[in-house]
Amino acid sequence: MRLAQGIVIDKEKTFGLLKFSALRREVFLQNEDGTVSTEVKERTYDLKSREQGRMIQMSLPASVPLKEFDYNAEVDIINPVADTVANATFRGADVDWYIKADDLVLRGKGASTIAEKASKTLSDKDK
Repeated sequence: MRLAQGIVIDKEKTFGLLKFSALRREVFLQNEDGTVSTEVKERTYDLKSREQGRMIQMSLPASVPLKEFDYNAEVDIINPVADTVANATFRGADVDWYIKADDLVLRGKGASTIAEKASKTLSDKDK
């Protein structure tokens, strides 16, 4: 069973301040013969949520470039949706929930990514 459109989330009330932790995993597509391909389907990131009081996982589609923000950088989720998947068991059902979003962006203008800092360091060395 699935919710048709998912649950639209009020970001501030649900998550509060979000801080980037790390890329948790990449999910790869399967080839026709059942083997794993090299094409990424989605990426899941760990984020620290002040309101939840714990780490949450959030998935982005592969069409969004890899996010390499600094650890503890303040981030914002674009269009988050919570959804569930229920699997029937002999004693009822197991329900898993997950969060998907359109994008993950840095909060504030002074923030930078690891990749931006690395490229700046390399360009400074060339001078």
